[in-house]
Amino acid sequence: MHVPELSAAVESAQELLWPTRCVACDHPGELLCEECRGTLPWIDQRWACPACGAPFGTLTCTECKGDWLVRSCVCALPLKGVGARLATCLKDAHELRLAPVVAAAIACALDEAAAWPANDGRPRFDRVALDALCFVPATRAAYRRRGFDHMELVTRELSWLLSLPVADALVREEGRDQRTLGRRERARNLEGTVEVVQDVGGLHLLLADDVVTTGASVGACTQALLEAGAADVTVCALARVW
Repeated sequence: MHVPELSAAVESAQELLWPTRCVACDHPGELLCEECRGTLPWIDQRWACPACGAPFGTLTCTECKGDWLVRSCVCALPLKGVGARLATCLKDAHELRLAPVVAAAIACALDEAAAWPANDGRPRFDRVALDALCFVPATRAAYRRRGFDHMELVTRELSWLLSLPVADALVREEGRDQRTLGRRERARNLEGTVEVVQDVGGLHLLLADDVVTTGASVGACTQALLEAGAADVTVCALARVW
């Protein structure tokens, strides 16, 4: 039996024993079924904060107060329901087949955001104006624990969708798990932990993450990129906490 045929046989056997189920409703068949795709609670980019991506923050945002370093932040879904399930199933349940699903959701949000201005008057997303994609990297401890960097997988898929090259430019040193920390603790926890390992001088970058909570992670990465000479940084993410 040839390798492709063997792989197909293994996949068929796995599907028979452990059928694919929708991460939202648990029905068998697809990772995200057609019905659940049709009812995704998209963040309306028209009303989202142009700086931090918080829903309904377009006029007065209580989340960032307009002081973020990023040029703009675009998030696809709120971190609840299906948005939370997509994030946790990919990262913590090791359902790596969700990487292209997450990338597609981010790409859809970016496409909508292209119609609305950032605080600098330019579109919140403009693919032509961007030079490369990068991503918030996992710490070494997280990589060892999971065996993969989930945002690298998502970014590779997003790179294909957007026709943008990937700049694997960032590394992160160890820090406490951000999920256990408050807003101020998150910022302090990441001080000095992000390093730029590629030349990003003059580049207009799109930085991808899975979840934006207080903005500490994307803020630390953005600061490091700007200090390394990047022209500006736009952030995109699957989900937003507010």
